[in-house]
Parts: sequence; C-alpha cells; structure tokens
Amino acid sequence: MSTKEEVLEEVKTKTKKQKNYEIVLFNDDHNTFDHVIETLIYACDHTAEQAEQCSLLVHYKGKCTVKTGAYPDLKPRCSKLLDAGLSAEIIG
Repeated sequence: MSTKEEVLEEVKTKTKKQKNYEIVLFNDDHNTFDHVIETLIYACDHTAEQAEQCSLLVHYKGKCTVKTGAYPDLKPRCSKLLDAGLSAEIIG
C-alpha cells in the first residue's frame, strides 16, 4: 500500500468516528417568519432560500433540522438561536 493510500484510509477512519449532531428548530406562536429567517441566516450561515425553506418546514411540520455537524460548532449556533428567542436544541 502506498503512503497516499494509507493517509486516505486514516482520514476515512477518523471521519467515521466523529459523531454528527443536529440543531432542531421547533415551531412557536410568537416569532415572525422574517425573524426566524434572519436568525437562521445569522446563526447558521443559511442562504435566504435555505432559511425560508426551514421556516416553512418548522411552521407546517412543527420542527426542522437546521444544521448538522460537530457539537463544538453547533453549540454557539444553537445559543444564538436561543438568544434570539427561538426554540431549538442540539440532538445527538
């Protein structure tokens, strides 16, 4: 096995071990669509279209996964959502 293949295999192994978490946003009766959209753009780096789609899913389905990734990346993002008055939690 060449060195290149060994490194690639090592990277694949490390990637599989890292657990992905999700930020789930929940519907509420007091935040406007505009506020939710603006907050998703700010906190989760969504495009306007992504944020709008997520806000519609939350409204009609009751919840939506708005971001996935490593816990250390999601924690401050979830805090921004909560600080903005949205209902969200990290699920792992």
